[in-house]
Amino acid sequence: MKKIKVLGTGCPKCIQTTQVITDAVNQSGVEASIEKVEDIMEIMKYNVMSTPAVVINDEIVIKGRVPSVKEVVELLN
Repeated sequence: MKKIKVLGTGCPKCIQTTQVITDAVNQSGVEASIEKVEDIMEIMKYNVMSTPAVVINDEIVIKGRVPSVKEVVELLN
C-alpha cells in the first residue's frame, strides 16, 4: 500500500490537489492511504517552501503546483 501525503495549509490549490490525488487513486486501482497535512511545522520537516506538495512513500514527487490526474496515476504505477 502506498502512503500519500498532501502538504498544504488549506488553500484552494491544496484542496484541489487533494481531490486530484483522490481521483487518481480511484482511477488507478492502486491501494493507497491519503493524508492531508496542514500543520506548518510538519510541512517544514519535508523542507517544502511552496505548497501544495505531494509525498508518496516519504518521497516528495510534486511541489508548488497542482498536478494532473494523469500525472499522479503515472507516479502511482
